[in-house]
Amino acid sequence: MLVPTNAASRTRLLIADDERLIADTLALIFLKEGYETRAVYSGEAILEIFESFQPDLLLSDVMMPGITGVQAALILQTMYPHCKILLLSGQAETEDLLHESRVQGLKFELIGKPVPPRLLLAKLRQMERAN
Repeated sequence: MLVPTNAASRTRLLIADDERLIADTLALIFLKEGYETRAVYSGEAILEIFESFQPDLLLSDVMMPGITGVQAALILQTMYPHCKILLLSGQAETEDLLHESRVQGLKFELIGKPVPPRLLLAKLRQMERAN
C-alpha cells in the first residue's frame, strides 16, 4: 500500500491488475504524480478494499481470473456512482465483456494495452475534471 504523507487532499486511485508488476509500477508512477494509490491484483480485491479506501478513480485491467474488471466495475458503478472507472485490456475479446455493461445502461471507457503512463495520466486527469 502506498500513501503519500498529505494523502487527505489527494485524489484516491485504485489500480487493479492480476499482473502484480504492472499494478505496482502504475501505483508508484501515479503516487509520484500526486495521487493516493492502492494496488490490488484481482476483481475480488477491488470489491474488498473499495469501501475502506473509497477511491475517486478505478483503473482496472479487464481480464483477470475470477471476477473480471468489467464485472467489478458493474458492481461498483451501481453502489458507488461517484467513482470514475477506466478499463485497460490487451485482449481482443474485451468488447464482448463490455456488452453486458451497455445492456445495463452503463458505459465504461476502455484503453488498449500497452499504454504509455503519460497517456494514462492525461486520461485520468481528464476524467477527474469531468462531471
